[in-house]
Amino acid sequence: MSPSETIRKMNEMKLFGMARSFENRMRTGAREDLAPEELLALLVDDEYLHRKNNRLERLLQLAKLRVAQACLEEIDYRHSRGLVKSRILALQNTEWIDSARNILITGPTGIGKSYLASAFGQWACREDYPALYQRWPRLLENLYASRGAGTYLKHLGKLARVKVLIIDDFGIQPMNEQQRKDLLEIVEDRYRTGPIVITSQLPVRDWHEHIGEPTIADAVMDRLLHGAHKLELKGDSMRKENPGKDCLKAATMLQNH
Repeated sequence: MSPSETIRKMNEMKLFGMARSFENRMRTGAREDLAPEELLALLVDDEYLHRKNNRLERLLQLAKLRVAQACLEEIDYRHSRGLVKSRILALQNTEWIDSARNILITGPTGIGKSYLASAFGQWACREDYPALYQRWPRLLENLYASRGAGTYLKHLGKLARVKVLIIDDFGIQPMNEQQRKDLLEIVEDRYRTGPIVITSQLPVRDWHEHIGEPTIADAVMDRLLHGAHKLELKGDSMRKENPGKDCLKAATMLQNH
């Protein structure tokens, strides 16, 4: 069988990574010193990496992270904002995801909360967990629209199924009765099943008062705080020092993870 026919069959079977690798090795002669089992192992590795990268790309697209290129490895610790490197390093694993331990990030505007939340979302995607980023006001708008369309429960189900839910800008506007109930539904659905990463300008100690209704606030805070990691940032806006500065493209990380 000719190499071109082999490549055609690989592509027909959707072994695109293997086909590209085999074609490159045929063209460059990189296979000449390899035993058949060694060549096969390399081709399988290339197909595996191709599929992993494609899945990661799809997960990142679906996550819709606010800072798409954010990554935990490139966090700037030089800025004095109360961010302890050892605490971030301790979260560079899947324990907080598997055990559904929420991450609550608070601090003033411009301190890097959204970047940090996006970096946790990217980490989850790199570990093959689906993530979803939503700004709190937009999330409420979508829930309101879903009630009008008769798809409220379906929309709640979508939020419950994603493994890591990121809620950015929580607490920037007063909550009405329906929004309190929405928050409770989201938190209740995810309790012990998947973590929520929340950013807010409000300190966590003020969230109960912000939610307002004591019974709902008690239930929400009990579930949010259970085993949660709290990252309290402080200091001046980082935008003044590094306007528009980001770390590196997620695509670079695909090849190095």
